[in-house]
Amino acid sequence: MTLLATVSYPLSSLYHKPLDKEDDTIKEICEADVISLEERARLERDKTLKVTLLIPTLNEFVGVKEIMPKIKKEWVDQIIIVDGGSTDGTMEYVKENGYFVFVQKEKGIRNAYMEALEYVTGDIIITFSPDGNCIPEAIPLLVEKMKEGYDMVFASRYAKGAKSYDDDILTAFGNWFGTGLVNCLYGVKYTDAMGIFRAYKRSLIQELDLDKDSSYSTPERILHTKISWEPLLSIRAAKKKLKVADIPVDEPRRIGGTRKLQRFNWSTAYLFQILREVFIWR
Repeated sequence: MTLLATVSYPLSSLYHKPLDKEDDTIKEICEADVISLEERARLERDKTLKVTLLIPTLNEFVGVKEIMPKIKKEWVDQIIIVDGGSTDGTMEYVKENGYFVFVQKEKGIRNAYMEALEYVTGDIIITFSPDGNCIPEAIPLLVEKMKEGYDMVFASRYAKGAKSYDDDILTAFGNWFGTGLVNCLYGVKYTDAMGIFRAYKRSLIQELDLDKDSSYSTPERILHTKISWEPLLSIRAAKKKLKVADIPVDEPRRIGGTRKLQRFNWSTAYLFQILREVFIWR
């Protein structure tokens, strides 16, 4: 587990004589010194943390054209568009508007992430879908929460105060069941273990073996599909007892394009992962 260290000193080490009840003024000064040291450490940490916004696309021209102008570049340090071979003008639009675009070689969102990793400069990664399901204004909220010392922060569609307007009966049940099973098996209280919209430390990719094909190969081989790493990231973060939080963020309806969701294959593969992780990995 990655621990957040704060800088502080015992009050008694700052003064030669012990404090008594009449030393209120000294005590207040001393406590102020400790607070300032902690605040200084936090500010230094915030200053050095860099954030990469990682956006996978595949024929999302309508959504990209509406959503990307709403993302303020000062919110993050780097924006990477990873395209899966769009033929609807998505790549042309993002290139014309000055975004860095990387075209993935292998199919699947996880392959998009892995192939783009060598270009990622951020200490924190935010994965974001430009199809209208993810609200751009939540990006700085995720960044601020991460800077409080969290390892991962979910933009939760199901936290109190949030709602998915894109769910149908099957996706609502799948997300509820998957999150509930993760909570039951791994002793956590997630509200949205399956979603793409989240921020996490880049170092978790290696620490949790998300970059290893062996973490996914069995269900992918059996079901002839490619799955993403968000559910496994949720599970292994729980197993490592990492510091995790969520913020309530609505999920609007998709804008244009078509869903890439493979209902049976993906839900079965993720169920396999959730159950298998009880017995494997550390």
